[in-house]
Amino acid sequence: MADRGVNSGEAEASVGTDLHLELSGRGARREQLMLALREAITSGRLAPGTRLPPYRTLAVDLGIARNTVGEAYAELVAEGWLTARQGSGTHVASRATPQPPPPSAGDRARRSAPEARPVAYDFMPTSPDASAFPRAAWLRSARRAFNDAPGDAFGVGDPRGRVELRTALTEYLARARGVRTAPHRIVVCAGFAHALRILGEVLEGTVAVESYGLAFHRSLLTGAGLRTVPLTVDADGARTAELGAVGAGAVLLTPAHQFPTGGPLRPERRTAAVDWARATGAVVLEDDYDGEFRYDREPVGAVQGLDPDRVVYLGSTSKSLSPALRLGWLALPEALVDDVLAVKGVREMWTGVGDQLTLADFLACGAYDRHVRLMRRTYRRRRDRLVAVLAERAPHIGVGGIAAGLHAVLDLPPGTERDTVRAAGRLGLALEGLGAFRHPDSAMEPREGLVIGFGAPPDHAFNGALQALCTALPPAP
Repeated sequence: MADRGVNSGEAEASVGTDLHLELSGRGARREQLMLALREAITSGRLAPGTRLPPYRTLAVDLGIARNTVGEAYAELVAEGWLTARQGSGTHVASRATPQPPPPSAGDRARRSAPEARPVAYDFMPTSPDASAFPRAAWLRSARRAFNDAPGDAFGVGDPRGRVELRTALTEYLARARGVRTAPHRIVVCAGFAHALRILGEVLEGTVAVESYGLAFHRSLLTGAGLRTVPLTVDADGARTAELGAVGAGAVLLTPAHQFPTGGPLRPERRTAAVDWARATGAVVLEDDYDGEFRYDREPVGAVQGLDPDRVVYLGSTSKSLSPALRLGWLALPEALVDDVLAVKGVREMWTGVGDQLTLADFLACGAYDRHVRLMRRTYRRRRDRLVAVLAERAPHIGVGGIAAGLHAVLDLPPGTERDTVRAAGRLGLALEGLGAFRHPDSAMEPREGLVIGFGAPPDHAFNGALQALCTALPPAP
């Protein structure tokens, strides 16, 4: 029996999909409706196969007679714009494809130029294996998290982030990375870049950075009005003894696995950075890049554990789970919490509560640890395969930075980096030369090489990717 509080017109209007149409022009309403539908189809707003609302529903939405819609539908079916079948509704016909606009002069010029070969294999060093995302385990955590979440979780968001996630991060980071913090000192962000952008608004003056690193990270700092000065990088990481001479108020380091050259920061250089920060009132920004993926060495704890009042710890799920989650965090010194929150804003506008609650459960139930251990084995196999193939096919190419992380550095003969990157592009390989990561003001002698990320190519395509890579490498002298 129908609800007595709803009249028949309202009931009909509640059925079917919404469709925005504007009836205008001269003529009967039927002609106006047919014109509007043809325009929606030819412009591409209504794609082939789209199901249209029942004509009763559309009549109520547009304020016209039901028979008018029925007649318009019938005529468009006869013209071939629509198809209709008893019991399955009315759809846009598959032949009713939108007409492309005439090409502009710029379009014609682009079409006449040779097209770049599409990417066949992704060797970019910042990409994990997207196909390995733990969908089933993530869904189980999401279900538990939503079932257990209090009602206020779906209200106005706390700019610190959900307390469930901050609590889970406090426990996990202490256990796995040696970070000393508390839930009120953690601020959840939309990934590492968002965290660094916030810090850029808090800091002043000059920030020391490693001579080799992501240009994008440097641009976030300079975009906030800061100046960056490079520190020399060698096999033992950044030479933090240089900090006393550069006049910086902060330093950005990748201590667990220097990006991109590889290798952990030596213990004496870690303590030198912390001692410098204590003596000058500066702060150390610790990018815990690849801290969870180690293969041939003992775990290296976070520098933050040496002095939580002078080190800002930055982490994210971009490599361990997926960059699509847009989840990161700052473990802050007490003195910086209010300043960071003032920059972030009084309401959470960046990270969704659903992903925060899910990650909190994912950490608490041990699924995160299990996934990291699984991926550590997967990436180690890929790294070993990369090293073995290069030893066989290109023994003249040195391979470094492979004790941890998702990338390796391939040393190239002088003067060959640019041509090798171009050759790789012609073979459909997405990769970068070492020169792309060098600070423009660095006084270091430039190195020539490739930064090869072995995280992204899926297992079934990995051998093919390695064979193409070897083809692009310069021959032995």
